Amino acid sequence: MQPISGTPARPPGEGQNAPSAAGEQPLSTQQRTVLERLITRLISLTQQQNAEVWAGMKHDLGVKSDTPLQSRHFPAAEQNLNQRLEVAQQNHANRQALSQLTELLGQGNNRQAVSDFIRQQFGQTALSQLTPEQLKNVLTLLQQGQLSIPQPQQRPATDRPLLPAEHNTLNQLVTKLAAATGESGKMIWQSMLELSGVKSGELIPAKQFTHLVTWLQARQTLSLQSAPTLQTLQAALKLPLEPNELTAIKEYAQQTYQIQPQSILTTVQVQDLLNQIFLRRVERERELSDPRYPQPIYSPFAPMIETVKSLSARPGLLFVALMLALAIFWLVA
Repeated sequence: MQPISGTPARPPGEGQNAPSAAGEQPLSTQQRTVLERLITRLISLTQQQNAEVWAGMKHDLGVKSDTPLQSRHFPAAEQNLNQRLEVAQQNHANRQALSQLTELLGQGNNRQAVSDFIRQQFGQTALSQLTPEQLKNVLTLLQQGQLSIPQPQQRPATDRPLLPAEHNTLNQLVTKLAAATGESGKMIWQSMLELSGVKSGELIPAKQFTHLVTWLQARQTLSLQSAPTLQTLQAALKLPLEPNELTAIKEYAQQTYQIQPQSILTTVQVQDLLNQIFLRRVERERELSDPRYPQPIYSPFAPMIETVKSLSARPGLLFVALMLALAIFWLVA
């Protein structure tokens, strides 16, 4: 018998137009859009590139880098990106909190206050060792003024010139101030030299380093404020004003500019008041360290001497006092 001519029978599903196995279709337009949106959000929070995120996701899913994702990969891919995004958002929030806290540490004596607080509460002083919740708690307390701010310790003055490290610190602060105010760094240095009272070619003495740091940091902080006042000026000082200093500055501001405690200060007034604080502190240190300004020594005869001086200005009383002293002497004798 002859075989029946015609197309031989084929197993089901083997034709040219046979549909692909379930789940082997490429990502749909909607699925790819969802993944790309997640990747865009992830890139905005990290330093990664688009291709790097795709490659990392495929590696986590066990898909070769040169193999396109299939629709069956979509649920795992979406979950992977959401997990990565959650971690990136938490890290971003932590970086923001640390940045805000670092900015506040440069104001007043906040750094010492934070160091004391985290040592007492958490047994350490490194901010990098704090958990995100601890870091956020410290930032909130500092912003709300609930931390005890200690008075900074003043180092003994010295006549040596600035060390390279100290000069570099001032230079960095000058650069930040210039960026904030638009003033040239050269002009800021010139103002500092004039404040320090050094002649051309001379070096700034190290004993003025702390005061210059306070001056630069206060100018930087106040330049960011739209409505500075005497109160915010005082808060911007790394070395806070003592009561007598505050009284003197208030009197100077009132007499010179008719400024009240809540008055809004102009840029010129802010700089002039900071200059006055700098000059008064430098002068006070000079008086304390200058041998021509000896400290008073208590003498047990001081009250008697003052009494005699007082009576000598009134001869009549002095004569009566002498007569009474002689009478008492003769009676006792």
